[in-house]
Amino acid sequence: MTIKHLIPVFVSALTLFACQSNTNEHMSTLNLTQEWDKTFPKSELVNHCKVTFHNRYGIELAADMSVPKNSEGKLPAIAVSGPFGAVKEQSSGLYAQHMAERGFLTIAFDPSFTGESGGEPRRMASPDINTEDFLAAVDFLSNCDLVDPERIGIIGICGFGGMAVNAAALDPRIKATVASTMYDMSKVNVEGYFASEDTPSQRQEKRRALAAQRTKDYASGTYERAGGVIDPLPEDAPWFVKDYHAYYKTPRGYHKRSGNSNDGWNVIGTMSFMNQPLLDMAGEIKTPVLIIHGEKAHSRYFSEGAFEKLKGDNKELLIIPGAVHTDLYDDVAGVIPYDKMEAFFKENLK
Repeated sequence: MTIKHLIPVFVSALTLFACQSNTNEHMSTLNLTQEWDKTFPKSELVNHCKVTFHNRYGIELAADMSVPKNSEGKLPAIAVSGPFGAVKEQSSGLYAQHMAERGFLTIAFDPSFTGESGGEPRRMASPDINTEDFLAAVDFLSNCDLVDPERIGIIGICGFGGMAVNAAALDPRIKATVASTMYDMSKVNVEGYFASEDTPSQRQEKRRALAAQRTKDYASGTYERAGGVIDPLPEDAPWFVKDYHAYYKTPRGYHKRSGNSNDGWNVIGTMSFMNQPLLDMAGEIKTPVLIIHGEKAHSRYFSEGAFEKLKGDNKELLIIPGAVHTDLYDDVAGVIPYDKMEAFFKENLK
């Protein structure tokens, strides 16, 4: 077998056989939860198992694999991650399970430094490493006995929508890409929301604050956390912060391993996005890209800006009428366009 580091859970005998570890490979060092602890119900239409794989920095990543029941032959596959600060038990796992119900083998993975995946210190982010996480997922899928390596796509949600677009620009093995309710993490760190901090003096002030925080963290031997979604909500909180609260801080989307649901990123966790433009090479993507966003989302301009960078007639921007940013996180509003994504991937992973 060429599938590495698979820990079976909730699987049928057929999938269990396919998920056997190669005894010559070292076993996972991660502590993986075996019970179903997702924020969404378990589908009876797919088989589930835990998998792990390594990126090129040697960080071990944890994922949930979903395989359609009664499938035959090598399958098209999709790797899913995001939102930024979330875990695979939230939105990415939901997307992955839905796409598995529609005939794709899927993995929803926790990025480096996050959730059940490895990487120290915790709650750090990197435009390079987090893009690499997608490429490592493609490495894994390309060597999976159940997968056709010529039919691999990716889905990035929120901040990992930007990482997915960057990955597609870097790796031609990715045959189709979906970015849903996307954030451009470089743009928001450089400019602030809605260009509210888009002057050299404002950026320099942020640099000074982050540099001072680094000195403080080094002296203390710990990393101060920035805090997740604010709780309790102040009365004057922006409406989109209230939307985040309604997802991350309530039973609808709360998860104990999610940074957004709890104490958030390290204060310096996203520092490198300030001078590493994530989407600079997006115009050179040759493969199809579908960008999905809500009409009323505060973040809509990130997707529109990314779409402007894309070239060719195989790129599409789909705006969901009336939807806000977090409506594309789960099925509460019922507006995630699974049918559209299914058609997109079936057309482009064939």
